[in-house]
Amino acid sequence: MKYKILLKGKQYFATINLFDGRIAMDVQVQFMAELSQLIDKLSFLSRDQLKIALKGYKPAEVHTIEFIGEHSETNVTAIASALYVTRGAVSKITKRLISRGLIVRYQKPDNQKEVYFKLTAQGQEVFEIHKKFTNYFMQRDEPIFRDSPDAVATTLAFLHQYNAFLDQKLTIKK
Repeated sequence: MKYKILLKGKQYFATINLFDGRIAMDVQVQFMAELSQLIDKLSFLSRDQLKIALKGYKPAEVHTIEFIGEHSETNVTAIASALYVTRGAVSKITKRLISRGLIVRYQKPDNQKEVYFKLTAQGQEVFEIHKKFTNYFMQRDEPIFRDSPDAVATTLAFLHQYNAFLDQKLTIKK
């Protein structure tokens, strides 16, 4: 079966081979292009508002603040794993956030080896600003999710399967 698809003004043909259940490579390319375009649009629609509201903060700093704000007893390893960055990168970011008064580091009395982070009042403000905008963007996009529950469920199932596949590749790589 051949499907005609328009993407960024270009015409693509997706071929689905129903005899052996394999999807031709151009469907994978189209999927990745659509996903990339979706992420680009989401970034574009939120960029200006977030730039103004979170002026002076780099995206990596905001993502680190977000993770610390959402998870108690957060350490370098947990942050690195969640954000798919190195522990060295997290160490640099957390040092910068500490120097800016956004987070503090602490150790538990029963474990002096492990270092944890938590937000300061100033860090909590940045966290709340980001959370407010995230909620605003989710409300903006809510109609498409509400009006297409079957498509969303199917897409979520596929993304879950794809994430599990990539998790296996990441495990092999380590």
